[in-house]
Amino acid sequence: MSARAEVRVGDVIAAGPRCTGYPEWNRFAAVNDEFVPIHMDDDEGRRAGYPGAIAMGRLQWSYAHRMLREWLPGARVVALALQFRGPTLRGALFDVKARVTEVREEAGDRLVDVTLWIEDEAGTVLAPGTATVAVPARRRDGRASVVADQR
Repeated sequence: MSARAEVRVGDVIAAGPRCTGYPEWNRFAAVNDEFVPIHMDDDEGRRAGYPGAIAMGRLQWSYAHRMLREWLPGARVVALALQFRGPTLRGALFDVKARVTEVREEAGDRLVDVTLWIEDEAGTVLAPGTATVAVPARRRDGRASVVADQR
């Protein structure tokens, strides 16, 4: 998004479809010391009532965080919350999406509130949530960094 990007209430942002599996899960588990059997072993996932191994919740959270940072480069993710309601399975396609719900100014920052969700390829919401992203309201040259349009 450009330095004078317009952010409007109702705008929808999507990261684009992604597919993860053991290679990504293994790297994430190594960094976070999260080698939990339900995430690494299909039999353990089935014992827990799933069709197989399931993705880590914090990995899904990180994909949501990344989508927000890529959408507004240089912005700061102030808050991010997800409720995990369905598993992301190994090899399944999913996407992270968000809708702008409010744009406001606070303490020199432009705050952008969004509802966000992770959905599978059928459109089933696996993890609904909310986030707030802070963008400096002014650049060093004094121009607006994000133009709010509250339509």
